[in-house]
Formats: sequence, structure tokens, C-alpha cells
Amino acid sequence: MSQTSTTSNPSPRNIVLMLAALGVVFGDIGTSPIYAIQICLANLPNMEKEMAVMGVLSMIIWSLLAIVTLKYVILILRADNEGEGGIFALMALLQGKKPNANKRSKYSIILMLVGGALLYGDGVITPSISVLSAVEGLNSAAPELNQFILPIAVATLFLLFWFQYKGTEKIGKAFGPIMCVWFATLEGLGAYWVIQYPSIIKAINPWFAFNLLEHVGFAVLPLLGGVVLVITGAEALFADMGHFGRKPIQQAWAFIVFPALTFNYLGQGALVIINHKQGLPVESSFFCLAPEGGYRIALVILAVVATVIASQAMISGLFSMTKQAMSLGFFPRLQIVYTNLKQEGQIYMPLVNWLLALGCICVVLGFKSSESLSAAYGIAVTGAMLMTTIAFYQILYSVWGWALWKATLVCLIFVGFEGAFLLANSTKLLEGGWLPILIGIFMFLIMHTWKSGRSHIAKKLYQNAVPESILIGELEQNVIHRVDGTSVFMSTNPSGVPISLLHHLKFNRSLHKNVIIYSIVTENKPFASSESKLDIQSFGSGVWRVIARYGYMETPNAPHDLAKLSDKNNFPLIELQKLTYFFARENVVTGGNAKMFHWEKELYRILSRNAIPAKDFFKIPPNQIVEMGICVEI
Repeated sequence: MSQTSTTSNPSPRNIVLMLAALGVVFGDIGTSPIYAIQICLANLPNMEKEMAVMGVLSMIIWSLLAIVTLKYVILILRADNEGEGGIFALMALLQGKKPNANKRSKYSIILMLVGGALLYGDGVITPSISVLSAVEGLNSAAPELNQFILPIAVATLFLLFWFQYKGTEKIGKAFGPIMCVWFATLEGLGAYWVIQYPSIIKAINPWFAFNLLEHVGFAVLPLLGGVVLVITGAEALFADMGHFGRKPIQQAWAFIVFPALTFNYLGQGALVIINHKQGLPVESSFFCLAPEGGYRIALVILAVVATVIASQAMISGLFSMTKQAMSLGFFPRLQIVYTNLKQEGQIYMPLVNWLLALGCICVVLGFKSSESLSAAYGIAVTGAMLMTTIAFYQILYSVWGWALWKATLVCLIFVGFEGAFLLANSTKLLEGGWLPILIGIFMFLIMHTWKSGRSHIAKKLYQNAVPESILIGELEQNVIHRVDGTSVFMSTNPSGVPISLLHHLKFNRSLHKNVIIYSIVTENKPFASSESKLDIQSFGSGVWRVIARYGYMETPNAPHDLAKLSDKNNFPLIELQKLTYFFARENVVTGGNAKMFHWEKELYRILSRNAIPAKDFFKIPPNQIVEMGICVEI
């Protein structure tokens, strides 16, 4: 657990990080005012208008306080894994503290995988609803352009995903200032309408929320499906913590984001009540905050830019999450393009990018409006949050050492809110709630199947691995012919003779004078310490084992590691350009005794066949590779 504490006065460095975090961390939750109140208004219960609006606002404010402020900003941001956050960081933290996981821990890991899978559903819906709701502002700003809303939204999404390959470095520099203008606009517009109707401030009193619940009972469920939209993006506060640190995120929320959101929601409520008393309709409670004409059109343009930034943050977050899942063994290897040589975290994953693009465009064309899409949005958000709460419950008593009653009491508060939101959104299952569930099931099956298949193959191939002593004995007896040069045999197992070396001896009956057995070990922390990065062991007869340790946020680089060996432990001088790397490429065949369903075996075989080769993932020059196929039955 991080030992630093939140301070009330941000340092100059933290102020810079706060501004940068506005675009990446708070983009999603910061654009919720565009559509959240409007969707709540569409589900207002049949009671006096002013009391209903005050009750909704009270629910919104206390949801922000309980879920975002208390759960994420104050508590969960402290559950970092050496500065990194996200649901996979929680998973690695639990595994690191309890390497011999019992059944309860395994179930917790499965639940965390469910949460991670739902975030992919969130990743499809967030850009869709954000961009679509912003473009829908044309309904009130320029009604004559109403017929172009869908084409503009689709074109905006396509351009957003098309530009991903260029990386976020250049546009990222503009994120903070633009979002600073956005939050200032939210607060300014909201404050203006609060001044017009000062009584709206009373909505801060939780009595209005309880009064609404008392009057409508279970009829409040459709309304809660709209209220939950104000906390969308809360997961990003934790997931993106490694980029900015805990303090800047906490201070940005306290000093900028929370006041701006609170004033804007109160301002929208004031606008609705004022117009209701005057008998005037409200086409969009957000865009009507600005005067008609040029000001409202400018607000629409600013909203589109803000939602693009929010979508960019979600897309980048999914790239990072997928990379973490790959490193921890829950996802097949995919192509990773590094868009900034100075910042390893800025990556582009073509397959993930275009699958997201296809999903977002299909969702916009299928649902056609942000109001229709809101039913799908809520389940993804609340499901992921509930899984994070369950994981955090494990952290509280397993890692932090809290008393069980204390951990239970704290998490029950969050489960109460999130359970109610999930129940509310489950009523809209047939209206669109099935979409994130379907995406989540698909992603969970991929992650669980890949992990199960890899574990079975590792056990089958390496549990009876030939010990190094047998190989050395053969070499000392001059049974094996030696040739000049250095060979590197890649192995997923940190002990024993790799399969690729055994196959090489079987078919070529010779071995280079210098042999390096190179293995990668991924640790349950984001970054491996430089002191323990490389473990080197000499077996004699020119045979060496090199174990490279990486964190789950890092990407292996075999040539870079081997370049460091010449000045260590009397290691012989090697020429990197003349190294030969030997790989064993698995050809998976179904029909074995693996404890997997037949469809799981077929799915694993397809995933294995389409995963990028390990040689590409380890950044090895293609002209220095020898690949040998082995047949593996699962």
C-alpha cells in the first residue's frame, strides 16, 4: 500500500499532473452531464416535479460522494500495486501476497476476470454514447441538421480510431487545457442557473433522496438506471493512477472535477424547475444551459471535443489493460506498436483498436440515440464496479490486515449502492443491457480459456523436463559435437532443458560452443527492480541460463537483455548480430486429457494459431531465428 497521504495544498508539480489528469482520468465522468440528467428526466416518477428533481439531484450528489469520493478517491486509490492501479493490479497484488491461492482466492480471481471482461463492454459503449450524446446537441443548437446526427457521430468515431496509430503524445498535450476549459464551462454554466434558483442547493440534503424513495418504492428502479450514469468513468481514476500518481488524481477531483460536476448537475436541475414553472419544455437540460445561437453551437463543438478526449482515454486504457492481461497470462499475444519511444505506456494495438471501432460504429447505428444506449451502458459500469468492490474486500483483510467485520461493513456500503444500480439496470436487459453482458461473456471466455490452456501445456511439457545436469554430462563426455558460435534457446520454463534444445539435438546432433537458455518470468508487480532484472547461472561446458524478470507493465526485449551479459559473471563476449535464437512453436491438437470442454479446446487452438509468434513479442530480429514445430495435445 502506498504510504503517501493526500495533502490539501497541491505542489507545483502536482498542479501540472492535475491538469494532465483532467483529460485522461476524468474525461469519461466529466462528460456524463451531457446525457445523465436528461435520461433521469425521462424516467421521473409520477409526483410533484420540483420534489422529484430535488430527489434525483440528491441521489446524484450522494452517489458521487459515496462511490467516487469515498470508494475510489479515498480508499481504492490506496490499493495500488507499487503505484499502478486497475483490476489486474488488484489481481497481481492478491496473487503476490498469496502465491499458493486457496479456492476462495481463485474464485476472487475469476470475479476479477469478470470485472475486466465487462470493462471491454464499457470500452465499446463509452465512446458510442459519449460522442452520440454530444452530437445530439444539434437538436437544440441547429435543429435543421438533425438528419445528419448519425452520419456525423459515425464519422467522428471512425476518425478517432483511425488516428490511434499516430499515438497520443501530440494530442495528449492538448488534453489538459481543453478539459480545463470544459470543467470551467460546466461549473460556470451550472453556477449561473444555481444563482437563478438558489433553493436548488437544498438538494445536497439526503432527505430529498430518501423522500423520493419513500414515495415511489421499487418504481425508482428505472430512475436509478439514469442516476448510475453520473459515476461512469470512476474505474478510470484507479486504472490510470500509474500515469499520474495518487495525489494529483485526488486533488484534481477535490478542487476541480467534483465542484464542477456538482454545480452543473444542480444548474441543470434549476433550469428544469424554472422552465417547468413557466410551462416551457426542455429539449436538452445540458445544452439549454447556454443561450441560443452561437453560444449553444460553441457548447456543442466543445462537447464533441470533450467526448472525443474521453473516448481516447478509454481506448488507451483498454490497450494498457490488454497488455497487462497478456503479461499475466490471461490473453494471447497480440501485436503492440510503441508510438512513443520515450514512454513505454503509449502503445497502439491494431486488432483491439479496429474491433473496438467496429463495435462502436455498429452500436451507434443499431441504437441510434444516447437514450436508447443508456440501458446498455449501466450494466457494464455497475458490473465492473461490483467486481472491483469484491476484489477490494479481499485486499482489505488479506493484504491490509483489516478486521473482517470492519472490511465487511465498509464494502457493504458500496455493495448497497452498486447492487441497487445493477438491479435497476437489469430491468433493461432486453432493451440493450444484453450487449455488455454478451461482450463480457465473450472476453471472459477468451481470458479463462487461454489461461487454462497455457497452464495445461506448461504442466504437460515442463513438469518432467530433462534436468540441466544430464545435458552437461553429455557435453563433458564429448558425446555431442560442438560448433563455433552462440545460440539462444527460448524457454517459458525457468528450469530444465527447453524443448527447442532437445529437438535441435535430436535432428542436428550438434550444439554451439556457447549456449544461452533464456527464460522470461513475469512478476506480480508492475515493474521489476533493476537489481533483480537478470539472474545468470553457469552450468559449465559453455552452457548458461539467463532468467529475465519483468513486471506486468513491461514488455520483454531479449536482445536488450543479452547485450548486458558480456560484463557479468565472466560471461563470454558475444556478438548480438551473430546470435541464433531457437524457438519451439506449438501446434495444438485437440483430443487430449486436458480438463477443458471440447469447445474450449477448439477455442484455445484458434487463439494459439492466431497469436503473434513469441519471436515478434520478444523483439528479436527475424533473420536470426530458427523455429521448430512441436505437436501438443490438449
